[in-house]
Amino acid sequence: MPKVKYLNANNTPMGKTLKEHRDRHLHRRRKKRDYSYIIPSQPAKLDYLTDNRDDVTITWVGHSTFLIQYAGLNILTDPIWAKRMGIGKRLTEPGIPIEKVPPIDLILISHSHYDHMHIASIRRLQSPKTQIVVPVGLKKKLARKQVGRCIELAWWEELVFEGVRITFVPTQHWTRRTLFDANTSHWGGFVLEPAEAVKVTPGTVVGSQQKPYARHADPSPMDSEDEAKCGRWSETLNANVSAEGDPLPPTVYFAGDSGYFAGFREIGDRFRVHITLMPIGAYEPEWFMGPQHMNPEQALQAFRDVGAEIMIPMHFGTFKLSDDTAEEALARLEAERKRTGTSQDCIKLMAHGETMIVHAQQKMIE
Repeated sequence: MPKVKYLNANNTPMGKTLKEHRDRHLHRRRKKRDYSYIIPSQPAKLDYLTDNRDDVTITWVGHSTFLIQYAGLNILTDPIWAKRMGIGKRLTEPGIPIEKVPPIDLILISHSHYDHMHIASIRRLQSPKTQIVVPVGLKKKLARKQVGRCIELAWWEELVFEGVRITFVPTQHWTRRTLFDANTSHWGGFVLEPAEAVKVTPGTVVGSQQKPYARHADPSPMDSEDEAKCGRWSETLNANVSAEGDPLPPTVYFAGDSGYFAGFREIGDRFRVHITLMPIGAYEPEWFMGPQHMNPEQALQAFRDVGAEIMIPMHFGTFKLSDDTAEEALARLEAERKRTGTSQDCIKLMAHGETMIVHAQQKMIE
């Protein structure tokens, strides 16, 4: 029986010719890269994270791995605690040691590339009660690795897990783990929202004004005095609420791994996103990586397309996946923020191990 092959929404091809691979290899050899800048790290709030079942929190472990505490659940995205990726060493230690991770209720895997699905990490973190959600086509592959309790989702499919609605949404990417399984499972991102939230049509994306911005600055309140905001802001569309009007956790969008595409606007049209975890790295050389990885300028545009209020950059500075560096990615993001007049309150640069605590009813982060 022939294998099912999955495609991008607009059939954007990802295949490369031998000449393109050779040219990329030459580009990599010629480019001088400075890896002296290391993403800051700080001790994780382990006692707090272990005990917390009330606050919504987002803790950056590294790369695309986040511990998201949401509606009383401990959720991990794309878990990877590997010390190496191919022949390259991990550039920084994980923000939380794997043995200190609180018991995990839910693991979300965006696609099967090795820097997003690390089998040893999953086996270490999964308990008999841990549910794993994967793209369609990936469940059998994990079963062959003795990883069970998997639920597959296709694009726009959703499930409700202990009061949290999880929707699998499109990205523009591809996947492969062996020479023979290219695109035999799909790829995508995840939207988390309270299952009991009242569905409301998102508002209009608004612009923002320029303001000085410091890398890894202390977080600022989401309701600061800056008049121009990111996202779809209004007095009635700034938080999830129940039918009774009670405040609920904000909508979180984990964008997985993606090139820039029109699907970000559709996601923003379908969901009232408050916080998005958006990839900004592994884009050089752009003529080679562009279809599958956004550069920082495109990532900021994708954030605006989605209409979110807060962007947390990810997918940079943990592994040497391409010819860009963390410092370059952050410098380009900052330059684009200034060029577009995007408020500093819209972008939250996190340190490894840092926890962002979200108080939805006050629209505050700390």
